[in-house]
Amino acid sequence: MNFSELKKSITTITESKSKTSNKLQSICDLLKAEVDYYNWAGFYFKNGDKNELKLAEFAGKPTEHVIIPFGKGICGQVAVSNQNFVVQDVTEQNNYISCGFQVKSEIVVPIFVNGKNIGQIDIDSHSTNPFSDKDEDFLEFVCKKVATLFDN
Repeated sequence: MNFSELKKSITTITESKSKTSNKLQSICDLLKAEVDYYNWAGFYFKNGDKNELKLAEFAGKPTEHVIIPFGKGICGQVAVSNQNFVVQDVTEQNNYISCGFQVKSEIVVPIFVNGKNIGQIDIDSHSTNPFSDKDEDFLEFVCKKVATLFDN
C-alpha cells in the first residue's frame, strides 16, 4: 500500500465521467482493497435539514447504523466538532456506537464544501492502533477530492 499511488487513483476516480454515487463506491472499494487494515470504508452525509447523518456508499460488512444522530458515536461527534477523530482503541471511548465485535479502531474525517461540513469518510479497522498521521493526511486528501464532487 502506497498512499502516493492511492492519491493518483483517487484523483482519477473523482475526475472520471461516472455518476457521483459510482465515484464514491469506487473510492470505498479501492480503500478497502488496497489498505489491509481498512476493513470498512464508507461515507456518511448530512441528511437534508435534519441533525443526523445518513449512510451513503460503503465497502465492507453492512451496518445497521444507516442513520446517526449528530453527537452520537464517533461519526456523530465529528458532525458537531468539524474535526478529525482518530480512535486507536474503541474500548476507550464512552460515546462509541459498535458496528460489530471485530471493530477495534476507527478514523473519521469530515468533508467540507465552502467551509460547511457536509459529511465524512469513516474507516473501521479490525486492528488496534493501526492509524498514523499518514492515514489522517491521506484521508484529508480523499475528502478534499470528494468535496469537489459536491461543489456546484
